[in-house]
Amino acid sequence: MGFDARAARAAWSVFLVALLLATVYSIRRILLVFVLAILFAYLLSPIVNLLDRLLPSRRSRAYSLALVYALLVGVLIAGGFLLGSKAADEASALAAGYPKIVDNLKQALVDPHPAWLHPIKQYILAQINEQASSFGTAVVPVMRQLSGHAASVLSSAAFVVLIPILSFFFLKDGRELKEHILSRAGIRRALWEDIATDLHVLLGQFIRAIVLLSAATLTAYTIAFTIIGLPYGVLLACMAALLEFIPVVGPVAATAAILLVTAFSGAASVFVVIGFLVVYRIFQDYGLSPRLMGAGVALHPLVVIFGALAGEEVAGIPGMFLSVPVLAALRVVYSRIRKARVAPAPEPATVQGP
Repeated sequence: MGFDARAARAAWSVFLVALLLATVYSIRRILLVFVLAILFAYLLSPIVNLLDRLLPSRRSRAYSLALVYALLVGVLIAGGFLLGSKAADEASALAAGYPKIVDNLKQALVDPHPAWLHPIKQYILAQINEQASSFGTAVVPVMRQLSGHAASVLSSAAFVVLIPILSFFFLKDGRELKEHILSRAGIRRALWEDIATDLHVLLGQFIRAIVLLSAATLTAYTIAFTIIGLPYGVLLACMAALLEFIPVVGPVAATAAILLVTAFSGAASVFVVIGFLVVYRIFQDYGLSPRLMGAGVALHPLVVIFGALAGEEVAGIPGMFLSVPVLAALRVVYSRIRKARVAPAPEPATVQGP
């Protein structure tokens, strides 16, 4: 009747793969929570391991975890008081002073000198007159209600609570889970153990590097903007630090926002700010980032850009953030499987005669 068993098995395999991909896509929000919990666990793991070594041996790992979580809560509360309140105040001030900023920029563009810039100034002035009203209508209310919007987002996002809870269990029982999974690998245990070890190093390097890069951006921008005298410096520094978690697109968006605020406010030289941003990006991209990321996380810029754009299409901003570790992990798995396939088979042991 024309029925081919091999073709049927192939079609069934394709169906199962498609069903698996569809299931993964449908539960991507739940998977995102678990992935973020794993990354958060990797972030806290060095501190927990350090406390394990320092505390007496009779103390359990849960005791170290409790101390780390208490310290984390204290740091978050202190950071919220020191930077969060200042950033919220500056956001409200930016929203309130928006009309004045636009008027100052218009006055600067009315000046016909230098003559070669006059057409460009006229074009910018026309765009401002056309877009300023709608921009203010859309952005100013959001800026004035920044704290309210932040509280609403945090309260509606259940994963903000779930991530620390899941991370606690990953940190407490991670080794047992790893051994349980590897025990079912059978004859391929050595391969999957190598892959697990590489992924362990990769994820640890990535999350600690991205947090340190964000902290370095926050510190450098806050100090530089304070020295330069740029208005809303703390707000812009916090925004740039958060956008560091988004590859390629995040730093570009932060730079554009900083230059726009600098040009609109007129309180600082745009060229000074551009010079600082260029120097810092060179230092971070070619000095600090390669040292923190390590060889396992380093990817070609074209791959990073493609991953960021594809991740945004699949899962929005979380997809852009996870694009780098996912691509790096795929490269690690591919490299290990390829090495296992091309590795020569072990020679049988020869039995020596008496």
